[in-house]
Amino acid sequence: MADAHHEVLIVGGGNAGISLAARLRRYGVTDIAVVEPKDHHLYQPLFSHIAGGKAKAAEAIRPQASVTPPGVAWIRDGAWVINAAANTVTLNSGDQVTYSHLVVCPGLQLDWDKVPGLEAAVHSPFGSSHYEFDLAPKTWTLLSSLKAGTAVFTMPSGPAKCAGAAQKPMYLACDYWQDHGVLDDIRVIMVQPYPTVYGVPGVDDELNRKIAEYGIELRLNSELTAVDALGRTALVRDNAAGTTEEIPYDVLNAVPPQSAPDWLKATDLPAPGDGGGFVQVDPATLQHVRYPNVWSLGDAAATTNSKCGGALRKQTKVLAKNLVAARKGTPPTQKYDGYAVCPFTVSRSTVVFAEFDADYRPKPTIPKVPTWKESRASWVVDRDVFPQVYWNLILKGRA
Repeated sequence: MADAHHEVLIVGGGNAGISLAARLRRYGVTDIAVVEPKDHHLYQPLFSHIAGGKAKAAEAIRPQASVTPPGVAWIRDGAWVINAAANTVTLNSGDQVTYSHLVVCPGLQLDWDKVPGLEAAVHSPFGSSHYEFDLAPKTWTLLSSLKAGTAVFTMPSGPAKCAGAAQKPMYLACDYWQDHGVLDDIRVIMVQPYPTVYGVPGVDDELNRKIAEYGIELRLNSELTAVDALGRTALVRDNAAGTTEEIPYDVLNAVPPQSAPDWLKATDLPAPGDGGGFVQVDPATLQHVRYPNVWSLGDAAATTNSKCGGALRKQTKVLAKNLVAARKGTPPTQKYDGYAVCPFTVSRSTVVFAEFDADYRPKPTIPKVPTWKESRASWVVDRDVFPQVYWNLILKGRA
């Protein structure tokens, strides 16, 4: 690996890195390498279904080698330092790789330590988090075993992978408890840091209707600030009222705070003075504003859209075409329009399909079709169609 050079070096082998590499290969780029330390690849949208008892863990994981596109080099290591001025990436092993173009898409890190007691709580017998692949099956074990008591679901403030996913296992569990005649004996609390349940007109109405149907207690403008795993209590702060509440729980499913990876924060790729650590790109072209041969997409990019796979699918096409143009000395002309999507599994057979732009205004793929209405057809698309599209088309640069 020492002193290796690649025309396109992609840091991150998740959805963004693999689907982009495959698309660039289709567009004629031959010298591509992906830096990814993990030996497995995960389809994260299924985590919610696993946590809600509607999917098996095996459906969401494949060997990294099996999804790496033919002809693309896999550097099984992690990035440690990026020197954009020198066009170099230093790896965890100490090896150094140079590049002509760099794409930074390592995703987000889970900051368990930002909430005192949270990591201990999700690894205790009464807590879990479906944002960790290894814990998602445990979430369903806890939820399906609950017959009475209090179940608390939390969403952090700040950036998050598909923020709406925090709610999905809750609805799946409520429908299950309702079918088994125990929902009336279970107090369900959802802690949401924002002033509405999600923020998209129409979608909020549908979600609020389901929340009322299930009898969920929605805590808006609130967030989890500490957990006592031994005492099984969650400390929740109401940011609007300036008050705190200690909630005893029988099951806690918590989504941890998230941020750009620490090593990325230490580079000069974020905007000067921006402690968030996200790569400073033009949100339309996805090209770095100071280093024209550096690009970023997905969760680690400083774009204004909601961070989700639907947004990434659009970004991949834009970035690939712009990078190919840049190789030829042509200014980038393709523009990402801020589109994002979040399918809410509001029952065990229906979905509310939220499609919106960077300002959370509805942006349906099919104009005038109310996809935000609860629908069985949307469930089939989310649960059955999307996984197949992901493995067989998206990761091969064809969707």
